[in-house]
Amino acid sequence: MSKKLVAYFSASGVTKAVAERLAKSAGAELFEIKPKTPYSEADLDWTNKNSRSFVETNSPDCRPKIANTIANMDEYNTIFLGFPIWWYVAPKIINTFVESYDFSDKTVIPFATSGGSKMGKTCEVLKDLCPNANWEKGKMMNRVSDKELKDWLSQY
Repeated sequence: MSKKLVAYFSASGVTKAVAERLAKSAGAELFEIKPKTPYSEADLDWTNKNSRSFVETNSPDCRPKIANTIANMDEYNTIFLGFPIWWYVAPKIINTFVESYDFSDKTVIPFATSGGSKMGKTCEVLKDLCPNANWEKGKMMNRVSDKELKDWLSQY
């Protein structure tokens, strides 16, 4: 039997709400990717070029530290990986996450939320960081209905 995990990072609670619905519908365990240094409101001000989120997004080698870990990652076959889109990419903490575990022979399914951006090259960037995983196509989950969520999950 396949064991599923929904791992997500949520700065404002939007991605968290989707992750919780997804985990419930998929019968998956839930794991919140928490930054070691939490983001303040000022850190998330995307209009400020000096804000932490702006600086991290524009620093290719940036890898924010994660406060928590998954001790039993080897038990999961399928990982739904959720995050908000920041400037057409996943926040750099997601890069830290995918580089922290061995995803060989695991299926990773990205999902994202955004106020207006699409996924851009997010999936390609993540695949390059973790090439041994079986990456599925990512999906935007803005305002997704329960029916749409269940229809999408039926593929997995």
